[in-house]
Amino acid sequence: MNQQFRRGGFSILPPVVKNLLIINGLFFLATIGLGQAFNIDLIKLLGLHYVGASDFQPYQYITYMFMHSATNYAHILFNMLALWMFGNTLENVWGSKRFLIYYLVTGIGAAVVYTFWIHYEIMPTIRAVDHFLDNPSMTAFAQFRNSDFFQVASYDIQNNFNAFVDSYNRLSKTDQNAALQETINFMSQYKQDYMNAHTVVGASGAVYGILLAFGMMFPNQIIYLYFAIPIKAKWFVIIFGALELYSGISNKPGDNVAHFAHLGGMLFGFLIIKYWKKKGRLY
Repeated sequence: MNQQFRRGGFSILPPVVKNLLIINGLFFLATIGLGQAFNIDLIKLLGLHYVGASDFQPYQYITYMFMHSATNYAHILFNMLALWMFGNTLENVWGSKRFLIYYLVTGIGAAVVYTFWIHYEIMPTIRAVDHFLDNPSMTAFAQFRNSDFFQVASYDIQNNFNAFVDSYNRLSKTDQNAALQETINFMSQYKQDYMNAHTVVGASGAVYGILLAFGMMFPNQIIYLYFAIPIKAKWFVIIFGALELYSGISNKPGDNVAHFAHLGGMLFGFLIIKYWKKKGRLY
């Protein structure tokens, strides 16, 4: 495609795309290997946590985009296939430095948008927990426990809740004050576990930024959806963006996809391309 854009000719695997593929692959293998051999949870260390969580670290805004689920092979395969299919053209057009800047900015931008979205999502539950902690009582806990605010969002929450139930049932028979203190301790731990439960990983934010760029740069280029259905790049991007927006707003139970991170990557990509175009530096 458009070989004239690169002085050295068109490369099917330019250096930044190649190295991104290698880095993502190595991180994926390390996630599996270290987890099985040493019980080291790289996703906990390098995945992006909510900024108020105890597991959050600022470097996660970068490291999260090189991590992928060790149990969902389709996640990394789709991202890496899209990175190669569309990223190689963009790197040949822009050059390696500009492509790398674009990739990192859209990936970080996706994380920023996700942070704002997850804050909006989890704050009702956090406020409900704080309300209980300010005025603890077994009646208030029962109201929280039976509300939509109580969500078993991780194995840690499930395990701690099971241990709490056993302890509470034992204490409530002999000492109501101790049972209430146990409930307060559980709710304090629940707050931390709940904030830590929302972790995002994957190159998808940056990849959606790449899809957006390809659609804007080559709007009439034919893409074969599922390798069979021909569709122009501009419609491909519009459809994918609309589906992500619908899925994000719908927020169906059990949907663990960070749709607003994908949209964040597209948003930041759009802003970067518009800025470069305004400055006359798009090519």
